[in-house]
Amino acid sequence: MDRLIEYSCAMIITMASFKGGVGKSTSAVHIAAHLAKSAKTLLVDGDPNRSVTRWASQGRLPFTVVSEAQATMHARNYEHIVIDTKARPDPEDLREIATGCHLLVLPCTPDPLSVDALLATVKELRGLGSDRFRVLMTIVPPRPNRDGAKAREALIEAGLPLFAAQIPRLVGFQRCIIEGQVVYSPEYGDVGTEIEELVHQSTG
Repeated sequence: MDRLIEYSCAMIITMASFKGGVGKSTSAVHIAAHLAKSAKTLLVDGDPNRSVTRWASQGRLPFTVVSEAQATMHARNYEHIVIDTKARPDPEDLREIATGCHLLVLPCTPDPLSVDALLATVKELRGLGSDRFRVLMTIVPPRPNRDGAKAREALIEAGLPLFAAQIPRLVGFQRCIIEGQVVYSPEYGDVGTEIEELVHQSTG
């Protein structure tokens, strides 16, 4: 993915996780939809499951979706690029992912297995000397369930950088995959805005 930066001055946002089922592809799609409101946006489907490609097959998404093999050819034509990577990347993949984007987004659900996988990812990233990442809490149960709050508190205590917004568990997210669309989500809007601000600050 380093080649994308060579061919484009675009803002490149990458999604990664050491665990499946954390809303990685859903987050990629909705963040791309937010960014597409302000500039041409490309979503690169680098996950072997091709979830985003199937999602886009009905032609209703407000941005372009291409495979990883097609990315270099298309990247120069877009101002924003979102990359959905495979789950559980090996160390070499993670190194390339971490150095090939402006910001790495790490989705995490508020359950022990997801948190453990996230901590393993962060340990690998810090071992690589990378600090261009931020944690996004996803599929958070509605109140009065306290799991989301407890997980968030634990991650903050561990010194991990988190997005201010977190993504609630909604049936609408499952339905929009079947319908090939995105749903209105103020939370993803807030995440998208925070991403733009973070990248702007880091690139000066």
